[in-house]
Amino acid sequence: MASTSDNMLPPWTIAIPVISCAILASSLLVGSGGLVLGLVGLALVAAVITAVHHAEVVAHRVGEPFGTLILALAVTVIEVALVVSMMLSGGAGAATVVRDTVYAAIMIVCNGVVGLCLVVGGIRHHVLHFRVDATGPTISVLAALATLTLILPNFTTSTSGPTFSPSQLAFAGLASLALYGAFVFVQTVRHRDYFLPVETEPREAHVVPPRTAVALTSLALLVVCLLAVVGLAKTLAPSIRNGVEAAGAPLAVVGIIIALLVLMPETWAAVRAAARNRMQVSLNLALGSGLATIGLTIPVIAALSLPLDLPLSLGLPGKETVLLALTLLVSAVTLGSGRATVLQGAVHLVLFAAFLFLAVVP
Repeated sequence: MASTSDNMLPPWTIAIPVISCAILASSLLVGSGGLVLGLVGLALVAAVITAVHHAEVVAHRVGEPFGTLILALAVTVIEVALVVSMMLSGGAGAATVVRDTVYAAIMIVCNGVVGLCLVVGGIRHHVLHFRVDATGPTISVLAALATLTLILPNFTTSTSGPTFSPSQLAFAGLASLALYGAFVFVQTVRHRDYFLPVETEPREAHVVPPRTAVALTSLALLVVCLLAVVGLAKTLAPSIRNGVEAAGAPLAVVGIIIALLVLMPETWAAVRAAARNRMQVSLNLALGSGLATIGLTIPVIAALSLPLDLPLSLGLPGKETVLLALTLLVSAVTLGSGRATVLQGAVHLVLFAAFLFLAVVP
C-alpha cells in the first residue's frame, strides 16, 4: 500500500489534482486544440494514477480486505466515467463500448494481470501460495456475471441482435449488483479471514499506517481526482475514437484503451504485491477489479441508458465468446489449487497476447 516513512503525502499527490482541475477548466474555456488535448490526455493519466494512490492510502488505513475493496470502487468510478463519456459522444461503436470495455477488463485482469503476477512472483519465489477459499468463489462469481451480461444477450428472443429488452437489462443490472453485494458481504463480514494474506506471506509490519488526518486528506483528494477524471474523460472521448478510426483499427480497440488506462495503476500495485510474495493481496486486487468492473459498471450503465435511451449492445461475438470461456476455464484451474508456478503465469500471458492480437487482427 502507498505510504511514506514520515507519514506525509508526497507533494505530487497534492499538486496533480489541482493541476488536473486547472487543465480541465482551461480546456472548457479555450477549446479542443491539439496542444490542449495533449495536456488533457497527460492530466487524465496523472489523475488516474493519483486517484489510485490516494485510494491506497485510505485502504492502508482501514486494512485488508477493505483496502482492496476501496481500490476496486475507485477504479470502477473512473471506468464508468470513461465509458459514459464515450457513449454520450455518440458515433459508430457507441452501443458496444460498454461490452468491449467490460470484456477487455476481464481479459486484462484474468490473463494480463494474473499472468504477470504469477510470472513475476514465480520467478522470485518459485511456488506461490494463496487461499482457495477466496479465489474459488471469486472466479465462480466472475463467471456468472460474465455469462449473464456478455453471453446471454446473444440467446434472448425479446429483442433482435445481441441486446436485452429494457426489463431484461434492468434484471441483469439488479442481478449483477446482487451478486457483487453478496461477494462484498462475504469478503468483508462473513468470511473476511478467507481474503487475508496467507501465513507464509511476509507481514511487512514496519510499514506504519497513515494517520487519520492523512487518510482523510487523501479521501478528499481522491474525490477531487475522480471529478477531474470524469471531466477530462468527457473532453478526450471523441479524440480517442477518432484516433482509433484514423488508424484503421477495429472499434473494439477503444474498449481496450479504456480498460488498460483504468487498470494500469491497479496492475502495478498487484505486481508489486506478487514480487513481495504477497500473492493473496495481489489476487484480491486483480480479481476484485474484475468483479467490480461487471458488478458495478453494468448496473450503473443500465440505470443511465434506460432513462437516456442510450443504445446498448452487450452480447459478445463468437470469437470473443470462445476466448472468454477459455479464460474462465483456465482461471478456474489455475486458482483452484491454492498453488501456482511460473508455468500457469505463462499460459495466462499467452492468452492475453492472443486477446490483443485478435483484437487488432480479427
